[in-house]
Amino acid sequence: MSESWTVLRLLTWTTDFLKSHGSESPRLDAEVLLAHARGCERIRLYTAFDEVVSDEVRGKFRELVKRRSEGTPVAYLVGKREFYSLSFRVTPDVLIPRPETEFVVVAALDALKGSGFGVQGSVEQEKRGRGQGTEDGEQGTENPKFQFQNPKSTPSPLPPAPSPLVCDVGTGSGAIAIAIAKHAPHCRVVAIDISPAALAIANENATTHGVADRIDFVQGDLLEAAPCELQFAVIASNPPYIGESEVGTLSPSVLNHEPRQALIAGPTGTEVIQRLIPQAAERLLPGGWLILEVSPLVANRVIELIAGNGGFEPATTTKDLAGLARVIKARRRKLDGPTNARLCT
Repeated sequence: MSESWTVLRLLTWTTDFLKSHGSESPRLDAEVLLAHARGCERIRLYTAFDEVVSDEVRGKFRELVKRRSEGTPVAYLVGKREFYSLSFRVTPDVLIPRPETEFVVVAALDALKGSGFGVQGSVEQEKRGRGQGTEDGEQGTENPKFQFQNPKSTPSPLPPAPSPLVCDVGTGSGAIAIAIAKHAPHCRVVAIDISPAALAIANENATTHGVADRIDFVQGDLLEAAPCELQFAVIASNPPYIGESEVGTLSPSVLNHEPRQALIAGPTGTEVIQRLIPQAAERLLPGGWLILEVSPLVANRVIELIAGNGGFEPATTTKDLAGLARVIKARRRKLDGPTNARLCT
């Protein structure tokens, strides 16, 4: 009589199988996929090691394991990823949120504490002022780059108390914007992305976490998409920062499945950041903060770009858990200084 496929036996076999196919976390992958196939939390597996898995569940699990062995990321297979203790829906239209990006959220929340920044207008006000978001759904023509991406929900009125305005540039799944809004309920957030598909996912995640009324989703290219009159207390971004020479170092699961537009910046890896820095200098309030996630390979170059702009105080670097330079934080000079570009005219 053949041995039954219990939870423990399935996990043991699958761990060895995924390890042989290059998984860096084979046991974790096996547990997440089996929990998903069984429709339970992963922790429940530890009290069910001796339970025999049904043929139906084994069939679902087998297909998930097959796709994982072919390189599909686990987060895309189960459709979600935890970030900053929140669960985010993810699809191949967005980057999978990573623990390193949580340092951006921490830096943004620290910057907001006691900032004293007041409301500088809202996207909803700006939308109405430019003839957009009318009752019949017609889009205005004065600023065609500005497209409000949450037409089915009405943003809440601005609170009477001073409320800092935060911008998340390249929001993807909305992880940074939503985590900030969730933990800083006094602020409003503008979340920008060039991808309509990504914005749809971000909007869904914001609704799930109850912060959609304080986040305005805007489609466009970097800060050019936001109305010129908006000035921000914090501009945070996890922009593309991989150089073309680094593409070969990416794992196949990243290179072949995650959106290249959100990964690859250009030949050097700083092309997008180089455009964003002068825009941020123009759009930050005096004393406001620019917070960037970067590759350790380009961190020094990004610090040089910020220093060369002239609009910021000297930048500081935060290392990730691996001891690598990961987040760069720079404060807008309180006295106007020279910048290399003018975004709003």
